[in-house]
Amino acid sequence: MKFLKSVIEEMKVVTWPTKFKLTKDVITVIQSTILFALFFAVVDFGLDKLLKLFIR
Repeated sequence: MKFLKSVIEEMKVVTWPTKFKLTKDVITVIQSTILFALFFAVVDFGLDKLLKLFIR
């Protein structure tokens, strides 16, 4: 019970992000995810072609 009371008290002092900041952070995460996906797709494609060249 003491734990829950301390959690509630702590949640009252949390500084929540503004809508603008949250939107900006979400867009950054989505862009990063897309860039990493493209990077790994290109690397995967390149390694696949390279290995097929060696196997032939």
